[in-house]
Amino acid sequence: VQLQASGGGSVRPGGSLQLSCIASGRTFRGYNMAWFRQAPGKERDFVARISWNTGIPYVDDSVKGRFTISRDSVKNTVSLRMTSLQPEDTGVYYCAATDGGSSIRSYDYELWGQGTLVTVSS
Repeated sequence: VQLQASGGGSVRPGGSLQLSCIASGRTFRGYNMAWFRQAPGKERDFVARISWNTGIPYVDDSVKGRFTISRDSVKNTVSLRMTSLQPEDTGVYYCAATDGGSSIRSYDYELWGQGTLVTVSS
C-alpha cells in the first residue's frame, strides 16, 4: 500500500499549482483522503480532506476559496488544486489516508505519502 505525492514546485505569489496523490496497492473505498502541510519549523497542519466514497470535500478555513480537493476513483488519485498562492502556503505537502472516519488530526491518519515541496516566493 503506497501513496505517492507529486506536483510541488516554486511559484510566485498569486500563482497556481496542482498536487496529485496516486494511491496504489489496494482500493481506498471507505477511506478518507487528506492533504496536510508542514512549514519549516512548524507542525503538520490540516489542509483538506475528501471522502473516497462520496467525494464530499472539506477544506480548512485558511485555504477556503483558493484550494480545491478532488478525487478520481478510476485513476485512484486525489488532487489538490491550489490557486492564489501566498508565501504562507510554503511547505511540504503530504497526502494521507485513514479508514477511521473523517478527521482533521494528523495522528488519525495511518497512511502517508512522502511529501512534495511547495515554495511560494517572489
